[in-house]
Amino acid sequence: MPTARSEITADEIAQIIEAHRGLEGPLLPMLHALQEAFGFVPAEAHQPICDALNITRAELHGVISFYHDFRKAPAGRHVLKICRAEACQSVGGAALAEATLKKLGLDWHGTSADGAVTVEPVYCLGLCACAPAAMIDDRVVGRVDDAKIEAMIEEARA
Repeated sequence: MPTARSEITADEIAQIIEAHRGLEGPLLPMLHALQEAFGFVPAEAHQPICDALNITRAELHGVISFYHDFRKAPAGRHVLKICRAEACQSVGGAALAEATLKKLGLDWHGTSADGAVTVEPVYCLGLCACAPAAMIDDRVVGRVDDAKIEAMIEEARA
């Protein structure tokens, strides 16, 4: 996972936009490149993207908000994704997610005060037979319960 940087320059943003501008369908590659470079899609990049692609800020916002992997702010050191799909919800995933958010004092996409964990919803991890499922960084875990979620969070904080 890319680490968020505190310093973002207009020149870096312009270079990333220009490097992808000539592609067919350049918006998603631009957004991915910005997030790779900075750890999130900085607000300072919105207007330059709109100008380069001749799109409105509303169109850009629609794309960024549609794809759940794009962040508006830096993520924590680790990202905990909890499955929100029907199979996971049917075996307690919704209650597990609610309890986890409450315990951490967060809403979806929030980051713990210590900066260790960002909690995000995901809509299927492909472990429907082992529901509920969650993922910490790149490791998928099935049959998740409160104890497993707690262990994942503690591991992230270590």
